[in-house]
Amino acid sequence: MVAAMQILTVDESIDLNVPVGTAYNQWTQFESFPRFATVVKDVDQIRPNLSHWVIGFGPWRHEFDAEIVDQLPDSLVAWRSLDRRFNQRGEVVFRPSDSGSDSTTVSVRLQIEPRGLVGLVSQVPGLARRVVHSELCHFKEFIESVGQEGGAWRGVIRNGHVHPSEPEPPRSRVPRWPVG
Repeated sequence: MVAAMQILTVDESIDLNVPVGTAYNQWTQFESFPRFATVVKDVDQIRPNLSHWVIGFGPWRHEFDAEIVDQLPDSLVAWRSLDRRFNQRGEVVFRPSDSGSDSTTVSVRLQIEPRGLVGLVSQVPGLARRVVHSELCHFKEFIESVGQEGGAWRGVIRNGHVHPSEPEPPRSRVPRWPVG
């Protein structure tokens, strides 16, 4: 009889020498992750709340879709995978650092339900924590060296539903343009 594997939880934080808005804006540019993250090979943003990820190390690769379930500008990005073979969820919290107004603390919480090869790999003591810590260090190095975000998505997502970041502009009350 095989014992059920427990959900693995990883909590890591890092301080960045950039303002909260800069850190958050860059983080929401998921397609740029392969530029700094060694485990992330490719990301395609399908919709504001849905992305396709390719991760891997060595010869191993895994593809999955992730849904953003909650997103609040300059504060939070929370997601869940939509793949039964790689069941994970997580959140990234952005807040001003205690060390100064132009500094940000980024905290990541990742929960992995071990299954298959990912399950075996995730059971290596401390491996998932080391990977998350290393990728956060790469993000720090990337955003601090660039000094500004490479784009931003400022919309709000609640329970997987996208809410516009700005209200729609008022429509013209003129039924049609005068011809004359």
